[in-house]
Amino acid sequence: MIALLDSDILAYRIGFACEAESVGLALSRLDKIITDILLACDHGDFFYDEWKLFLTGSNNFRKKIATTAVYKGNRTAAKPIHLPALRKHMIDSWGAVVAEGEEADDAIAIEGTMYGDSCIMVSLDKDFNQIPGWHYNFVKKTHYYVNQAEGDRFFYTQILTGDSADNIIGLFRIGPVKAAKILQDKTTTKEMYDACVEAYGNTDRVLENARLLWLRRYDDELWLPPTD
Repeated sequence: MIALLDSDILAYRIGFACEAESVGLALSRLDKIITDILLACDHGDFFYDEWKLFLTGSNNFRKKIATTAVYKGNRTAAKPIHLPALRKHMIDSWGAVVAEGEEADDAIAIEGTMYGDSCIMVSLDKDFNQIPGWHYNFVKKTHYYVNQAEGDRFFYTQILTGDSADNIIGLFRIGPVKAAKILQDKTTTKEMYDACVEAYGNTDRVLENARLLWLRRYDDELWLPPTD
């Protein structure tokens, strides 16, 4: 079985933690946390003897889709000084894959869809809760499983609430609780989509948010509304 690691998060966490340290110490700490995570991925009868790291490259397709607000336009803080070295180390020493034109999240979701229950997706990013399969939160040290229905409901909840971390604007004063009320008793993706359109009063905002939030399940995918 294979573990799929969201390595963007690792690079930033170690980078910020080692801002005042040498680059050598930062790389050593990165190696340790990756090793610790891989050892902790094992769960019950599951043993992960393969792994793959993913990093985000350039030219994210979402930047062209976002019209309501600049995608991730709220991220103005300076990046860690060791970030380039940490990324290079993961590529050179750990074989990290750089996702060009999309995010590491998309590359992980595509592979996660392909491997199904034979993999575990390792991240702290809540966006992965839309992907069916095994997940591991390496800070909380928790394994959990997302089924298709749970993943679908999480995705449509995000369409309504938006995502402040990525500067995706949701409905005014709609959080998870109110979104749950809007989606209550909706059992199919078409019903949930229609509920989102009714809540927004138009399809444009729903389509924009959905395409910004959706993690790809296959190469070059662009999300389309459900038809049945």
